[in-house]
Amino acid sequence: MMILTGWEGMQMSSEFGKTLRVGVFGESHGRAIGVTMQNLPAGEAIDFNTLEAFLDRRRPGKNALSTARNEPDRPVFLSGLLEGKTTGSPLCAIIENRDARSRDYAELSDKPRPGHADYTAFLKWNGQADMRGGGHFSGRLTAPLCIAGGIAKQILARKNIFVGAHLFSVAGIADEAFSRVPDQALFDGIAQKEFPVLNDALGCQMQEAIVAASQAGDSVGGVIECAAVGFPAGIGNPMFDGIENRLSAAIFGIPAVKGLEFGVGFAASTMRGSENNDPFRIDENGNITTTTNHAGGILGGITTGQPIVLRVAMKPTPSIAKPQETVSLSKRENAELIVHGRHDPCIAPRAVPVVEAVTALVLLDYLLEEKL
Repeated sequence: MMILTGWEGMQMSSEFGKTLRVGVFGESHGRAIGVTMQNLPAGEAIDFNTLEAFLDRRRPGKNALSTARNEPDRPVFLSGLLEGKTTGSPLCAIIENRDARSRDYAELSDKPRPGHADYTAFLKWNGQADMRGGGHFSGRLTAPLCIAGGIAKQILARKNIFVGAHLFSVAGIADEAFSRVPDQALFDGIAQKEFPVLNDALGCQMQEAIVAASQAGDSVGGVIECAAVGFPAGIGNPMFDGIENRLSAAIFGIPAVKGLEFGVGFAASTMRGSENNDPFRIDENGNITTTTNHAGGILGGITTGQPIVLRVAMKPTPSIAKPQETVSLSKRENAELIVHGRHDPCIAPRAVPVVEAVTALVLLDYLLEEKL
């Protein structure tokens, strides 16, 4: 039996990937946050304008639907790039934190926020973790994830593999679902929108729900639908190392994710086999395809060649202005907490590109492993 003591029990697990190793570092109110990427192929050109446009989709402080924290989120590359191309050595990039307001979080060192990792981090690291602004648990850490994911998306696009996402629902108000085979043009169109939905009228209803929750000092959750098209068939593994397994492990690393389903997901449990099964057929080009895609492009942990489709459930932001019951860790007594600071009334809209980023990184990792 291994007993974790000292350093072994104090490490944070902030890396993922097998061939493409991606690591995230920093804290929300530290000097900077950043990302490392190991085993990126050399010679891959990076379009910095495209990358910055991708980062802008999750950047805070843009409108009343997000936190008022205003960060430019411009990456500084320390290694791994030369004249706009990857060198093959480990890539490292940072983003400076310029608009932190740590005084708003002073009370939280003694009064953990319900629904947040304040309490579990206190237990795990004996009260030594930097929890200002949520510390290493903050959604702020998704900015460097988007640096890595934005690079991965560009590499995949050159292989005619495209990843896109939209808000599938907010506060129970549902958008339209992706068509059976979404395309790059649809993904690009969503990316240009300030509020990333397919049906703008339904998007307006979602925004009204977010504003209403914010005005009440509260928050709402949402669901993000993501799809990857053009990914080759036959990639993945059965049992414990399949496409779903790796995507799930990485996506659950995104702060506030509480659920994940592939294809029709939980709805499959309400269907008959004759309804859920995706019939095979030969298309006009002689390729094997399916008439439906209830499986979400994956069978037995291995891709079918159909679009990979997944939906991610995001919980409501735990940092809300309403009074909440908590405890005083120092006094060991019940207490009341009113959270101050600047927080998203709904995390889901800014998490749309984050889900794209993580999905792209996992898929690129698989391709590099298969040497494709």
